[in-house]
Amino acid sequence: MAAYTTIDDPSEYFQCTLYTGNSSNNTVTNVGNSDLKPDIVWGKCRSTTKTHYFYDSIRGVENRVETDNTGNQDSNTNGVVEFQTDGFRLASGNTENDNGEDFVAWQWKINGGTVANNTAGNTTTSVQTNLAAGVTIGTYGGNSSNGNSIGHGLGAIPDFFMIKGYTGSGTKYWTIGCPNIASMANGASKILFLDTDNAVMNDTSIWGNVSLTDSIVTINSGQQVNHVNSNYMFYAFKNIQGYSKVGQYVGNGSDNGPFVYTGFKPAFLMMKRTDSSGNWVMFDNTRDTGNVTKHRLFPNLTNADNTTRDYIDLLSNGFKMRNTDVDHNADGSTIMYLAFAESPFVTSTGVPATAR
Repeated sequence: MAAYTTIDDPSEYFQCTLYTGNSSNNTVTNVGNSDLKPDIVWGKCRSTTKTHYFYDSIRGVENRVETDNTGNQDSNTNGVVEFQTDGFRLASGNTENDNGEDFVAWQWKINGGTVANNTAGNTTTSVQTNLAAGVTIGTYGGNSSNGNSIGHGLGAIPDFFMIKGYTGSGTKYWTIGCPNIASMANGASKILFLDTDNAVMNDTSIWGNVSLTDSIVTINSGQQVNHVNSNYMFYAFKNIQGYSKVGQYVGNGSDNGPFVYTGFKPAFLMMKRTDSSGNWVMFDNTRDTGNVTKHRLFPNLTNADNTTRDYIDLLSNGFKMRNTDVDHNADGSTIMYLAFAESPFVTSTGVPATAR
């Protein structure tokens, strides 16, 4: 059945932008069809080895976490210092703005920084919501209690839910649950860590028996999600037809790899093998403006852009694997993915996309 969407211009809610560092005041301006004031900025140096950087409006600018490590947030006045009407402003930090280096920034709009208390769970959360785009972000304090529940405000069971501790003691991995895909739906304890290459794991200290509902997430006492005297941030996404998709596919180990239908041309694609160890992998439509894409980055690694092979086609209604890499197309492997759109396959008025 043809995709049908309520979002004809995905650049209202997601954009990917390239820029060059200058080790000084640097304004990064988006180039999409719509202005986008970001609430999430996730960036990476493409040209040399550097950590990923991650900022959001609910914790505020100048507070950086990094997807490739388990540490707390840094109070960083030299990184992202302002979310602007159509982009963001950087100070002189090397991680975000090293002179002459090439960078990429993936940005999501939520609601411009409007925060509300959510009391649906046992623990009150502070949340920002954008139901049209199927995303909420929030923060809460841990209490080390089993069966603790936190309200997420999404109004639907999240297809992708990620928690990261950003203050307090102990190691805190980026913990991910995807209850609506088969490889992670069998039991409430299935998790992935964004900052490791581990396969799906069972950890009953993370999710509770009820786990994810349309209003709350039940968490146990594990320090990854609920340690006393620690603060946590969370990100919840639900599938929006023609705009966003969480799913999985099975690899075939061939250069003529599987085609995966999303209902849109992907602007952003992140994937992870779930049945075995393997790196997280990221593609987008800005580092590569045509097929076959040759640029990939790894959320769990500090590596520069890897451009050694043909990897994937980004098509008007999905994507197709073009190599045998074990991270995303080993024969018989199961791979989960999170994708956001450049353009829907079919518009809200029923007009199909031009084939490409």
